[in-house]
Amino acid sequence: MMNGIDYKNPEFLYLLLALVPVLAWYILRFKKSGASIKYSTTVGLKAISKGWKHYLRHSPFVLLIFGFFLLTVALARPQSSSSWQDVTTEGIDIVIALDISSSMLARDFQPDRLQAAKDVATEFISGRRNDKMGLVVFAGESFTQCPLTTDHAVLINLFRDIESGMIEDGTAIGNGLATAVSRLKESDAISKVIILLTDGENNRGEIAPVTAAEVAKTFGIRVYTVGVGTIGTAPYPVQTPFGTQIRDIEVKIDEETLQEIAQLTDGKYFRATNNNKLVEIYQEIDKLERSKIEVKEFSKKDEEFEPYALGASLLLLLSLFLKTTLFRNIP
Repeated sequence: MMNGIDYKNPEFLYLLLALVPVLAWYILRFKKSGASIKYSTTVGLKAISKGWKHYLRHSPFVLLIFGFFLLTVALARPQSSSSWQDVTTEGIDIVIALDISSSMLARDFQPDRLQAAKDVATEFISGRRNDKMGLVVFAGESFTQCPLTTDHAVLINLFRDIESGMIEDGTAIGNGLATAVSRLKESDAISKVIILLTDGENNRGEIAPVTAAEVAKTFGIRVYTVGVGTIGTAPYPVQTPFGTQIRDIEVKIDEETLQEIAQLTDGKYFRATNNNKLVEIYQEIDKLERSKIEVKEFSKKDEEFEPYALGASLLLLLSLFLKTTLFRNIP
């Protein structure tokens, strides 16, 4: 909705005051320009018809005045402003920190935890077109699989290349979180977010998970933690002399630590016990992050000087043309 017109350089509007003396000069000049001849009577002159040039003799000057007026307005830079409105601003940087330890091969998810996590994360990435996103993977150690990027196609391809066993086994939650923090700490985004997904307890690494969370808090990074795994036991493929066999193993997730990380950083903890629940968690994170930035208001300004400048040019050129052709002999 348009609120009206304002001017970027309103001081140029003072030039319009110059029109007052110009008009006064023209009127005085016109009154003095006619020759005077004495007649005994003007009755005979009334029969003489007046041509169109008589009626339009002031048109070059009138066009000149309007042209000057429009040129002055153009110099003042008129701008139309839109009404203040709620908008979704861009500027969220998100890093997904994904546990790829061997326990992520458990098959309480279909086809297993790791593949389910990759599939759901890929859908999440596809829906965040305006955000920069990155990927950190961790097991016994951690590394950046993909730095922050807006090229989501590249990020998705790197996601698909992830496999358990890429790095030494174990669960270094603190290291994974710390690596993700290092990718975001220099960001100037409106909102900085880490989604930390793990299915175990911290048993490796030099950095304690809570310590990494405190660093994240220092840099204004919000952490959503996701514990992956069913309650109790989960089927897990085990290599035996007779081939791969599925055995139930105990599910151990340090939910207390994950909850503390989320609480420290103003995030939230989730527990995913199946594929559908994992999808719901990412959908909720998606909504939470959108709602946190749908509070910005702005006023959009559009330049409007071009029509005035064009109109001024046409009127001035037309005035000059008429003055030098059709009305050149008319003072």
